[in-house]
Amino acid sequence: MAIGERIHKFILNNKNIVLDINSGAVHLVDDVVYHILDYYEAKSVDEIIELLKGKYDQKTISEAYKEIKILEKEGLLYSYESNIKDIRYNEDNIIKALCLHVAHDCNLRCKYCFASQGDFKGGRSLMNLNVGKRALEFLMENSGNRKNLEVDFFGGEPLMNFDLVKELVHYGRQLEEKNNKHFRFTITTNGVLLDDDKINFINEHMDNVVLSLDGRREINDNMRKTVSGRGSYDIILPKFKELVNKRGDKDYYIRGTFTSFNLDFSEDALDFYHNGFKKISMEPVVTEPDMDYALREEHLETILEEYEKFSKDYIEIKRQDKDFLFFHFMIDLKQGPCLAKRAVGCGAGSEYMAVTPQGDLYPCHQFVGDENFRIGDVFTGVKNGQLRQEFNKANVFNKEECRSCWARFYCSGGCHANAYNTNKDIMKPYKTGCEMEKKRIECAISILANLED
Repeated sequence: MAIGERIHKFILNNKNIVLDINSGAVHLVDDVVYHILDYYEAKSVDEIIELLKGKYDQKTISEAYKEIKILEKEGLLYSYESNIKDIRYNEDNIIKALCLHVAHDCNLRCKYCFASQGDFKGGRSLMNLNVGKRALEFLMENSGNRKNLEVDFFGGEPLMNFDLVKELVHYGRQLEEKNNKHFRFTITTNGVLLDDDKINFINEHMDNVVLSLDGRREINDNMRKTVSGRGSYDIILPKFKELVNKRGDKDYYIRGTFTSFNLDFSEDALDFYHNGFKKISMEPVVTEPDMDYALREEHLETILEEYEKFSKDYIEIKRQDKDFLFFHFMIDLKQGPCLAKRAVGCGAGSEYMAVTPQGDLYPCHQFVGDENFRIGDVFTGVKNGQLRQEFNKANVFNKEECRSCWARFYCSGGCHANAYNTNKDIMKPYKTGCEMEKKRIECAISILANLED
């Protein structure tokens, strides 16, 4: 529940948790403190004693009240929001990351694909070496003093243009030496074309790998079919297992999408785990509400309950296996990056962009194909500076619905593409997504509280 605009308190996994929204301080409290906070701002200590005398004795209430006062004085409870009115973020227009669409083509026909089965509602095409090299040069030239740069090989299905991927990795290493920079390469794949040579190259050169599969065989094969209409699970799973087994301690994620057909998505996450995958993500589908697989408002209660259910399973597994990770249950309670970064989020359209096979620039992969969001190209640079500024200003202080939300400094205003796809406005968050994110944050905090016991 939300208390005013400065604290958020909830009970989950047998913990009473109080979050001070503006400072980020998280408190595990006993029952008496938890109950006092219902009245603390509006009532005097004597009034609170009278209200709670049936539950606690006067001395207990008075001592708990004093503890709250001390935390308030120290700025760890009921702290006030920074008086920053205008976040000045990335004023030098630095670019730190590119998503290279090396293939606008795919060998699967996933029903929910936002990329229109790989072609992004355009012609099927592959990036050529000239465009790819220029994209890396463009990133290097626009990275300012930043040393570490991110490049994600994406599609469609990037393994359909894997020779280019290899050439670009080697070219990137040459650029590193000349410019005192470092590329961190990632590849996102459905795995159909994986073989020993590709697995070995990926494991040697990719800092991270995102493996796309939806969990249980029947769930995956309902949504992720081959071009011939067959299920893809039995083709892909053995290849993913081989890649991960050979990968050692290098990063990877196996990533699923859940829809209205698997609202029990925690079972898919557990299926991943039982198949030997320890770094897992399950993402909610975002699509038109009239699609039969869409997540709608009537599904929300079930989804939130499922996150809570999975958080209990996660605690038990994590106590036995410290390497188990669920992406949405990972949280930084040390306040991590600066306020500006926590307010802005992923940086799409500002410091992160997607590059099409032709070299066109878009705010991120989910905007590709919509000409209204074409920012420029890697040959002539960013041309639509006004659009870039709109994304620069899309922060939690400028989004009306975010300003009063307790989760704003954890979700950073949510996904711009999800906001636009549902509301045609990057400043108006996707409400169903917001509710899911808030529940994930609560679960993540409660998990940390239990694991630290």
